Amino acid sequence: MSLFQKQGLSTEELQLLNSEMLNKQKASGVTWLLWFFAGGFGGHRFYLGKTGTAVAMLFTFGGIGIWTLIDLFRLNGMIKTTNEQIENGIISEIRLLKNAENNTSVSV
Repeated sequence: MSLFQKQGLSTEELQLLNSEMLNKQKASGVTWLLWFFAGGFGGHRFYLGKTGTAVAMLFTFGGIGIWTLIDLFRLNGMIKTTNEQIENGIISEIRLLKNAENNTSVSV
């Protein structure tokens, strides 16, 4: 997450962001274990929310192992990207709530 996107958030909002990230972020260890034990069935991709490609892996047994092997090299990047998307979503929600509160207090 870039510092630019976190600018403008109060200390309270940053604490809320950190709290939500602890609840929602995807753990590297869990992802790697899923890749190791269920990689051929797309278990790690289901966990990361990549349902479409996970189903494709499930029906092709990980592209007969080739896709699973490729994910060995891509997995850390996939985890990082997924967690960044989660964080961006949380920041968007915080900003929406902040704008809604500002609009409510102005109109009252």
